[in-house]
Amino acid sequence: MVEGAATILGMGNAAEARRTINEDAGAAKGGARTVHLTKVYGSGDMAVRALDDVSVVLPDGRFTAIMGPSGAGKSTLMHCVAGLEDATSGQVFVGDQELGALSDRRLTRLRRERIGFVFQAFNLLPTLTARDNILLPMTLAGTSPDAEWLDTVVRVLKLGDRLSHRPSEMSGGQQQRVALARALVTRPQIIFADEPTGNLDSRTGGEVLALLRGAVDDLGQTVAMVTHDPSAAGHADSVVFLADGRIVDVMDAPTAGRVLDRMRGLGDHR
Repeated sequence: MVEGAATILGMGNAAEARRTINEDAGAAKGGARTVHLTKVYGSGDMAVRALDDVSVVLPDGRFTAIMGPSGAGKSTLMHCVAGLEDATSGQVFVGDQELGALSDRRLTRLRRERIGFVFQAFNLLPTLTARDNILLPMTLAGTSPDAEWLDTVVRVLKLGDRLSHRPSEMSGGQQQRVALARALVTRPQIIFADEPTGNLDSRTGGEVLALLRGAVDDLGQTVAMVTHDPSAAGHADSVVFLADGRIVDVMDAPTAGRVLDRMRGLGDHR
């Protein structure tokens, strides 16, 4: 097993070997974890249980992919761990901080300072240059960037000659690089990527995935990515599979072929 790979709890004897990893070890510094997380939308006969008793670790300094059929709870899990949605029950930790214990103000600050986001839609402001889009979170927070770190991010993402360009003057891949730089510039504890290659062609998507991989390997970043694409998941250190709101498997050292086979077993042939 890859040391530090994503860990699941409560899956019985089949998962006992995985539980030898200390579930807190990966989360204490920069990762995240959930403990018996349940999320229910609606009430009574209209209630929908999107997540059902999910305990998982997204380890520090690792790249974890989250996969499953449509409606499995992937995006809900990401939104709860990122503090965008409240849990119905259970606990969510980012590092050593339990999100449910925070006031709205402190939760907003944690999201701004310790969590980065990369989405399928690049979410860049069209009137701002690439540099201003990258620095937008810090501008809104009234803080100044670490010049050396900003230079490192720009260099690693090869954006040095695009900083004065607006989104309309850049390709899709360049725009996604700007979005990734924006997520990295605050040195977050964890980056959540939601279908980050969904709007890109296969070549450009591969480049973006290589950049996410490089952010983990070269910059020590923690990344959790929701994806439907087995090839994208093949860039991760481990894959967490969900179905019907529950974690049903974890795969270490995934390959596109192995992930595709597992997804077929869950009834998703995409």
